[in-house]
Amino acid sequence: MTGFLMLAFVFLIAGVIAVPIASRLGLGSVLGYLIAGIVISPVLALLDVDVISIQHFAEFGVVMMLFLVGLELEPKMLWAMRGRLLGLGGGQVALTTLAVMAVAMIFGIAWSVALAIGLVLALSSTAIVLQTLNEKGLMKSDGGQSSFSVLLTQDIAVIPMLAFIPLLALSEMSDVGATVHHDTGPSTTTVVDTHAGGDHSEQGGGHDNGHADGHGPSMSLVDGLGPWATAGVTIAAIAAVVLGGSFLTSPIFRFIAAANLRELFVATALMMVIGIALLMSLVGLSPALGTFLAGVVLANSEYRHELESDIDPFKGLLLGLFFMTVGAGINFGLLAANLLPIVALSLGLIAIKAAVLYLLAVVFRIGGADRWLFALGLAQAGEFGFVLLSFTTANNVIPTAIADQLLLIVALSMLLTPALFILYDRVIAPRFVQSEDREMEAIEDTSHIIIAGHGRVGGIVSRMLTGMGESATVIDYSAAQIDMIGMFGFRAYYGDATRPDLLHAAGIDEAKILVVAIDDKDQITELVHYVRKTHPKVHIIARAIDRMHVYDLWHAGCRDIIRETYDSSLRMGRSAYEALGHSRAKADAMSEAFNDMDRKAMLAAAEHHIPGVRGVENEAFVKAVLEARPAWDAELSERMKAILATPEEDTPTGTPT
Repeated sequence: MTGFLMLAFVFLIAGVIAVPIASRLGLGSVLGYLIAGIVISPVLALLDVDVISIQHFAEFGVVMMLFLVGLELEPKMLWAMRGRLLGLGGGQVALTTLAVMAVAMIFGIAWSVALAIGLVLALSSTAIVLQTLNEKGLMKSDGGQSSFSVLLTQDIAVIPMLAFIPLLALSEMSDVGATVHHDTGPSTTTVVDTHAGGDHSEQGGGHDNGHADGHGPSMSLVDGLGPWATAGVTIAAIAAVVLGGSFLTSPIFRFIAAANLRELFVATALMMVIGIALLMSLVGLSPALGTFLAGVVLANSEYRHELESDIDPFKGLLLGLFFMTVGAGINFGLLAANLLPIVALSLGLIAIKAAVLYLLAVVFRIGGADRWLFALGLAQAGEFGFVLLSFTTANNVIPTAIADQLLLIVALSMLLTPALFILYDRVIAPRFVQSEDREMEAIEDTSHIIIAGHGRVGGIVSRMLTGMGESATVIDYSAAQIDMIGMFGFRAYYGDATRPDLLHAAGIDEAKILVVAIDDKDQITELVHYVRKTHPKVHIIARAIDRMHVYDLWHAGCRDIIRETYDSSLRMGRSAYEALGHSRAKADAMSEAFNDMDRKAMLAAAEHHIPGVRGVENEAFVKAVLEARPAWDAELSERMKAILATPEEDTPTGTPT
């Protein structure tokens, strides 16, 4: 028990310390976990910990992740992706396999071994890529969706790979060229032996015999069956997942709901995921693929959000543990003995995969920065590589000497992946955005009203003005937004409204009103400050992102400030009053009373605001609010009581804006 607690504490404290530091430095959580694993590897070695066994357990986080991904995809959406699944995904696996195979054969490795190496290294890291894309908010981008298509295809491809690889078995391992092996060095043979003959079902091997030594009762439902019988059992298992997810989930959860215990919902969600993974393993399929299929089936279920909230914490913890085991599993002795060849081969692998992916991105017309996101994001080897390498050595396909070094290449390429995303974020994407910018459009028709930004806010203002017969000069800096609104017959000019020359071209010198509706807080403040200073007669209506932004805009000279969520919040509060049984008139009056008091409070606090200083860090601001708040609350309470006590016929009407 003490040993288990010590091990759990080591992993937890490493993650708790490393990940926040890495995130603050902009490195991302994945790199933080990998670094944490590297740091604690000496401690794990001292404790004689079998890192690979822990990694097998942690790989279940990938299974859970694909289940959650499946919940986000409706079957119709998956069918719509079929072109990219076959074209992008299938093309990537085939071309990368052939490219890596060719390079391996140049090094003098036999074609069968070279082909197996190509299959192993063609796969990318589902765990790292999806985690990073979600963290950075890139999952919905074209590059993110294309990356997901390839990753899903790769997961499916593991199944035929596991069936095909044993056909490449060598008659004599000594006949294989091992040119890559430059030094015997410390070996990871022990790591490979941990996998050999053991449980490969975690990633869809279907070769689990239940015992590491190959003896004992079989844990497979398809062992000893003929091809047709195996196919029948496999189809029956998939049908059971689909039908069970469609018809049994709701009754099961309704039964669990009767107990009204949160922990039972969590236990049921885990039972479903583990049960599906187990069933897939027993019939020789990938647990990850099975749970993904179950997630797709349940995408339209009323319990979808419940399942997501129950599974997500376990997924996050297990993925973090998995990344740490990858870092801790690096054999630094072997790496030191073959440092230059291993690093060169790792970088070469990334270059080959990135080139193949970039070529596919061009063919499938993935444009702009998404093309580079797609190419760099999937350029590493993946966690399935660890399982396939152990499988190849167990089946006498790849010599142990080569497999040892391939394990390092897989781990090192995964370790470099966060750096590739940082390269994309900080170097490639900004430059690409600049190179993509359209030329600023010549503004032909000016108006006495200028609207900066045609998004959720500016678009509504523009339509309201058009409805009363006024025309406004609308400027937006999003090419996609300009194209989209043009399809619906609206006219807007492409350009950066914060540029003085564009404002001049838009007619700011003769304008009466400027509506600032762009969605960048600093740019809004900068534009308001410039126009107030250079064109003081223009009436500025500015969008405020939050309460503190109101104070910044007030300090910049704007006196017509609209908080972007304030009016909708007032309406929600008014609806709450009505839901409590008060009339619409009284609800309106109470809402207006709150609005008046809030405006008074903001005006009083605004004089203590210091631009660039957060409210909680401004002692004078905090003191002023705390001293004035009791009086504000008391006055508001008295007004509310007076409204409630007023006869219905005497209550003033009017809806607050």
